[in-house]
Amino acid sequence: MSTRLRGLLTLAVDVGLTVVLYYVLRASGVEPHLAFVISSFVPGVSVVSDLVRRRRPDRLGLYMTVMMLASAAVSVLVHDPRLLLAKDGWFTGVAGLWFLISARGERPLAFVFTRFILEGRIGPNRESWDVLWARLPAFRRIWRVASVIWGAGLLADAVVRIVIAYALPMDAVPGVNTAQYVVFLLLMQVAMNVYLVPSGVYNRWSPLYAELRSS
Repeated sequence: MSTRLRGLLTLAVDVGLTVVLYYVLRASGVEPHLAFVISSFVPGVSVVSDLVRRRRPDRLGLYMTVMMLASAAVSVLVHDPRLLLAKDGWFTGVAGLWFLISARGERPLAFVFTRFILEGRIGPNRESWDVLWARLPAFRRIWRVASVIWGAGLLADAVVRIVIAYALPMDAVPGVNTAQYVVFLLLMQVAMNVYLVPSGVYNRWSPLYAELRSS
């Protein structure tokens, strides 16, 4: 199984089990706050398992670990059910700001998180992304712009999540949020491909890689 497919499967299982466990607990008579707290620990199981297996996590794994631990901590410390429902929106907003800030940094987050999926699969000779980054200014610009696109998308998603958390009945929110994950990922895949395909990043013969082919 590819790294990308394994990551998507893990995400689907984590999100799916979280919402299923919440509704099972509610059907068993558990009050909303306690159901939120218990179900919020589900994603942490796969994160901890991955850390134990790898011993030295990559940056994506470290990011997921920090986000999961922070989410679990908020679930334990906060006693307002509506605020707990909105926490995914706040964390998503923080992630969006991080993407935007990283666009001006040494390695934008879109570059970091996409590298483990595409490195060795693009470029005239499937070069290391360190080589592509160092030699191609247009390649650097592509991932800075991609980070801005992801940042803007995450901020928009965060706003919608927070509005949903306070506008809908409490027991409807986890299910709607889960559906929103699917819709958001599909929309972002479309948006990124609309940008990346014309950029030539997938085409080894595109002008983007002309300098490498001539050297």
